[in-house]
Amino acid sequence: MSIMSYNGGAVIAMAGKDCVGIASDRRLGIQLQTVSSEFTKVFRLSPKLYVGLAGLASDVQTLKNLLEFRMGLYELKEEREMKPAVLSNMLSHLLYEKRFGPYFAEPIVAGLDEKNNPFLSTMDLIGANVVEKDFVVSGTCTGNLFGMCESLYKPDQAPEELFETLAQALLSAVDRDAMSGWGGVVHIITKDGVTTKELKGRQD
Repeated sequence: MSIMSYNGGAVIAMAGKDCVGIASDRRLGIQLQTVSSEFTKVFRLSPKLYVGLAGLASDVQTLKNLLEFRMGLYELKEEREMKPAVLSNMLSHLLYEKRFGPYFAEPIVAGLDEKNNPFLSTMDLIGANVVEKDFVVSGTCTGNLFGMCESLYKPDQAPEELFETLAQALLSAVDRDAMSGWGGVVHIITKDGVTTKELKGRQD
């Protein structure tokens, strides 16, 4: 079994009209043994900027702490908040620095830029960065997530519609993957604030 799927997990982000959503499951496992159903994989870095980390749980938490530290330094030096594109590039460099002993995590960056346009990017464990306009996925059931997203995604969705699409895509995908699931959480980011809702999934 790959070290990337040792703890399991699924993260998905999708763009809407002047809004962006990011969602993840809640399962933490040791291969097929479930350890917790309350593990956080999506983290708020600023009011309009979130990062989702799927991969080895210890590296997920290490990367989250490192990102918060680097963002704090940036804001002290620059006296402004970090834009999503800047965070994406910084994270890509951070991962590539450790390419000979990488962090086993595949990040997703989701947020709104200064004009409230959605920004989505994802990268592999050595920082090969891809910016998308519609949706990005990461984790142990990416094939399922891609299939659901391609079926359900529509451009320019309103926040409520985006939530429904993300929730249905996530729950349907993790139901067909033994390494992820046990509920989920969805964050919808708009210019007026963030709405967070928890999802109840199958407990098996």
